[in-house]
Amino acid sequence: MGQILLLAAGFLVLVSICATSVILVDQARQDSGWVVHTVEVENQISTLLLEVRRAESGARGYLLTSDPRFLAEHNAAAAGALADAAKLSNLAGDNPVQIENNNRLRPQIQARLAELEKIIDLVKRNDTAAGLASLREAGADDSVARIEDVANAMRAEENELFVLRTATADRTQRLASIVTVVGSGLVVALAAISIFLVRRSADARDKAEAQLRDNNLNLESTVDERTADLREANDEIQRFAYIVSHDLRSPLVNIMGFTSELEELRGDIFKRIAALSHPTVPTSAVPVAAGETEPVLEGADQQLSQDFTEALGFIKSSIAKMDRLITAILNLTREGRREFVPVKIDTRELIETVVSTVAHQASEAQAQIRVEPLPNIVSDRLALEQIFSNLIDNALKYLKPGVPGDVAIRGRTKLGFAIFEIADNGRGIDPKDHQRIFDLFRRAGAQDRPGQGIGLAHVRALVRRLGGTMSVSSELHNGSTFTITLPIAWATSNRNRDT
Repeated sequence: MGQILLLAAGFLVLVSICATSVILVDQARQDSGWVVHTVEVENQISTLLLEVRRAESGARGYLLTSDPRFLAEHNAAAAGALADAAKLSNLAGDNPVQIENNNRLRPQIQARLAELEKIIDLVKRNDTAAGLASLREAGADDSVARIEDVANAMRAEENELFVLRTATADRTQRLASIVTVVGSGLVVALAAISIFLVRRSADARDKAEAQLRDNNLNLESTVDERTADLREANDEIQRFAYIVSHDLRSPLVNIMGFTSELEELRGDIFKRIAALSHPTVPTSAVPVAAGETEPVLEGADQQLSQDFTEALGFIKSSIAKMDRLITAILNLTREGRREFVPVKIDTRELIETVVSTVAHQASEAQAQIRVEPLPNIVSDRLALEQIFSNLIDNALKYLKPGVPGDVAIRGRTKLGFAIFEIADNGRGIDPKDHQRIFDLFRRAGAQDRPGQGIGLAHVRALVRRLGGTMSVSSELHNGSTFTITLPIAWATSNRNRDT
């Protein structure tokens, strides 16, 4: 009960962290939206000034050449400038300072465009000299400088807002990352506690079985007592599995979702930040490094991007590890509940079927798998498939690099038992680790292959339930031989009811 209360308390903590993450992610989205809004206003100011300059250039070109193309360019730019001025007014409508600046800017732009229209009218009437004089008068009143002054004032205001909003967004994102990292750490810690509890229960079950074998089987009271202990241990494991599958999986999925949202926000934010270094370039055309998809960042922005990516990588790797551990625990406990059914098995046919499923893996490893004559037995088919699949898969997984693999499966009978050997020429196992490899969630040698340390522990548990034994003979760099001893004619016994 105390263990269940501990996990329940952990679940409540995780729910709190998830709720906090939701709030922070939403706040980060809003803060990022304001940063993007500031960038959009600055881009709109630049676009407006560019259209005004295009209108001036078109008018000057038409004045000097009377080419209709310059007139068309002027008309398009003038229309665009008025539309951009209206758009800027809408974008900056949330800021009283910018509303005032915009109220000053629009009349000056309209006045400048009116002056250019007057010049164009003179040219159309073939009065080029008057048009040139008009152009000189328009330049003398310094209207362009006044437009630039107001635009610079608006840019300065947006730059101040950008600094404040970026700092706020960074704080929110850092806080969200911290909360997510802490949440992932708690998930991993709870997983470690769960593994410890499962291992302790499994050890207790093994000790209870050994004690039952040593006791006098005729003492019904002793048998009943040990059987009750085993059932209680199994019930506890099933309760742990239920808690892991329902209570831990849900917050894990939430954290994965929030991490994905943070990753999506990251790309948009840093693309907008990169755009600030190129104020006249549209956001969609922000330069990127050759062969990369990320925008080019410099200085503190680049370091911030690297820190953000590193934090997300740590979170995602912790979540993936936690997910694999939960899956391993569930698979182990589910298999322990299954009732075995003895059937007559053509062992060679069964193993050849297993070999066919790993043929591609063997081909990639340049390994051959030899199936020698094998005795037929009566046992549980699914359990045997799992036993040989794990051992053959391990033999292929731990071959020596650069050496053609050779895996042999052979068998013989002795005193009512079938003895199977799976031998390989792989990298071998240090003798001091021969027992370690059969422990739950423990592995030996270099950890350069995928796995959770559950395969051999699961195989040994299956062999024991089938009334057999399992051992290994191996030395480093000299291959390994796993020996499985099973009854030739196994029948349903108290093992199904007691384990």
